[in-house]
Amino acid sequence: MLLSAVASASTILSPLLIGTAVTAIDTGNPALQLLILLAALYLTDWLVRFLQQFFMAAIGQRIILHIRSTLFEKMKALPLSFFDSRQHGELMSRLTNDVDNISTTISDSLTQLMTYGFTIIGILCIMLRLSLPLTCIAFISVWLIFLLTRTITKHTRKLFAQQQQILGKLNGQVEESISGQNMVKAFGREAEMTEQFEESNARLCQVATKAQIWSGFLMPLTNVINNLNFVIVAVVSGILAAYGRISVGLISSFLLYSRQFSRPFVDIANIYNNFQTAVAGAERIFEILEEEPEPADAPDALPLTAPRGEVEFSHVTFGYQAQEPVLKDVSFRVPAGTRVAVVGSTGAGKTTLINLLTRFYDVNSGSILLDGRDLRQYRLQDLRRTFGVVLQDTALFGMSVRDNISYGNKDVLPERIRAAAKTAGADSFITQGGAALSQGERQLLTIARAVLQEAPILILDEATSSVDTVTEQRIRRAMLTITRGRTSFIIAHRLSTIRDSDLILLIEDGRIAEKGTHEEL
Repeated sequence: MLLSAVASASTILSPLLIGTAVTAIDTGNPALQLLILLAALYLTDWLVRFLQQFFMAAIGQRIILHIRSTLFEKMKALPLSFFDSRQHGELMSRLTNDVDNISTTISDSLTQLMTYGFTIIGILCIMLRLSLPLTCIAFISVWLIFLLTRTITKHTRKLFAQQQQILGKLNGQVEESISGQNMVKAFGREAEMTEQFEESNARLCQVATKAQIWSGFLMPLTNVINNLNFVIVAVVSGILAAYGRISVGLISSFLLYSRQFSRPFVDIANIYNNFQTAVAGAERIFEILEEEPEPADAPDALPLTAPRGEVEFSHVTFGYQAQEPVLKDVSFRVPAGTRVAVVGSTGAGKTTLINLLTRFYDVNSGSILLDGRDLRQYRLQDLRRTFGVVLQDTALFGMSVRDNISYGNKDVLPERIRAAAKTAGADSFITQGGAALSQGERQLLTIARAVLQEAPILILDEATSSVDTVTEQRIRRAMLTITRGRTSFIIAHRLSTIRDSDLILLIEDGRIAEKGTHEEL
């Protein structure tokens, strides 16, 4: 702000010096000192504007760093339901494209706006002092520029918002097509995928073109207004000079001031027009920032230091949409250390039951008890550590095998990682090396991760669905070892996986249809 004030001072003073120099030359007085002072003023202006850009480059990027960090932290705090209902590519677009649009606007425009603010105030004061009639004429162009900007930005605001929405959708399509490339090729949908992409891409081109055309109207039209105003001021000031009301030097100063007075409004109008892209991105960012995070721990939330693993569902009803329940009045009790198999047809509610147990979602009605207390009474972070989870969809990260197995367990000894890999049956292919992992091998690594965690409650959601029969037998033996003495929930369809369970729950249409041991059922 200090540099902006200095920069505006040079803009404000230079016409005054030029006018004084013209008057001095016109009256035959020396003007060399004034010209030297003017040159020094222009040099100072260059230095100040350089420093402005130098500092703003760092400040602007730090602002964007803060925005991007805040947005990412918010995303980490959002519930799973938020991500289940949105395209991941579209969310990535908000974190990249929308933030970049704000970055460009801040870096390019913030210093200009501050400088223009000081400049307009300073020039207005001097113009009023020089000539009130000419100042009133100069205000006509400002009013016309304001009306023009208001008219154009009504259109550009909507178009830039549409542009960002379509761009987000396009990124979502790209993410889905790349992540599902094997399915696209397997079903021969390359042409349809390309057609969908081209359709969205053409739509983006169409909307972006309209936005740029409307945006492009502003600068030429404001220049026309500015030039006409300059002509009017020149004619009126010439008439006033002919009647001896003002001097030639004052005319020179005022013409420069009128040009410099309207120029910031022209640039501000253009900046404001460009702001619409940043505003569209900011609205999409704040839409995420205003989302409700995962339910916070209650003020009296209890720590969960030594859980036994006793689980009870009491009249639990839940639906991802409240009017369409997936689980309906489900009740059962699992003593600590029990190995439970959850079976049922696809869509019966097996995985939903696990999502509720891990508090990825909260029940609509009823309650889930752990060691005799409602899950919602515990601190969420402690509760999540209680579960070792192996999901059907493997989740590995772009890091080493060791880091993937020890994910969530810092400073663990290498011996323990090797032991976990051996227990899960993953040690053989790890020691052999190789650039790529099969789906089954990826699954074994996630099992090793759960083994290393040594959580009191183990959840295996179709953990053997991606392995061959020989590997399945090895995993089965490992599961018997790692589930001994732990409460375990095993979702499976294979008889060999569930027959050793202490309790089998059969879910049909969101209800517990039967429960008992393998022999009883």
